[in-house]
Amino acid sequence: MNSAVTLIAVIVILIGAALGYLLTSPVIGGVVALAGVILALTLRTAAEWERAVVLRLGRFAGVRGPGLYFLIPALEIVYTVIDTRRQSTRISAEDTLTADAVSVTMDSILFWRVTDVKRAATELTDYQNMIAQVAQTSLREVISATTLTDILGNRETMDEKLQALIRRKSDGWGIGDITVEIRDVKIPPELNDAMSRNAQAEKEKQARVTLASAEIAIAQQIVDAAQIYQENPVALQIRQMGLIYDMNKDRGATILVPTTMTEALGTVVALSTAQQQPATPRPPAPPRPFTPPPSPSGGSVPQT
Repeated sequence: MNSAVTLIAVIVILIGAALGYLLTSPVIGGVVALAGVILALTLRTAAEWERAVVLRLGRFAGVRGPGLYFLIPALEIVYTVIDTRRQSTRISAEDTLTADAVSVTMDSILFWRVTDVKRAATELTDYQNMIAQVAQTSLREVISATTLTDILGNRETMDEKLQALIRRKSDGWGIGDITVEIRDVKIPPELNDAMSRNAQAEKEKQARVTLASAEIAIAQQIVDAAQIYQENPVALQIRQMGLIYDMNKDRGATILVPTTMTEALGTVVALSTAQQQPATPRPPAPPRPFTPPPSPSGGSVPQT
């Protein structure tokens, strides 16, 4: 009997007492007060998510609720009230060997709810404890049949296997909507270190392969550039000058170019310019005046 039923019964009893006093008729007041007592003994309420299992003389009489329901005094009793909301149970398996003989510890969460109130109440002694025990033993069985690689890499598949096994074992218990989610997997520290080193080595291998591929691509581009420079020497010389300028433009230094390089660059540029421009005839040189040599005696020779 909850507070609502108690309040209703008290109100009815008080109304009966008031009527008996006002009407000066104790019979009417007694009848109303008796009705309040009967309500207190027979009237019950259940929440929206609660279901009351009622027994009549020891036999199953039905499931009552939610809301108000009545009991036959002295004949019916509420055996138990079952929560039909979705519930969660934590399950764990410690130091369990996998299929490849590796000791692991696994924590999981089991979600479930009661779908058949009669079976859960009349066929199971403790349905909450039983579903937890079945889930724990099923978790150990799944771990023993799975390798460590599959446990770490395919958790969704393992969840589905564990969920199907728990459903098969709890079939007919009145428990449904079963889902399982693995929370954590712990492996020995030495194995964890070995796996970390293995993963690091694999990453370094991939990095080296990527670097080698980049070197191959760069080498191919260099070959193509060498072919272009071989066909056009002027481009090579200009490229060299550009590299020298790029190396020293931010330092404010004076660039000293070797003489051989400038001569080669000038020769190449001159040849290229001569090939591109048409040849023009050189104008004849003007005649020079004739000057006779001096005489041995030091005198001058008269000009004719």
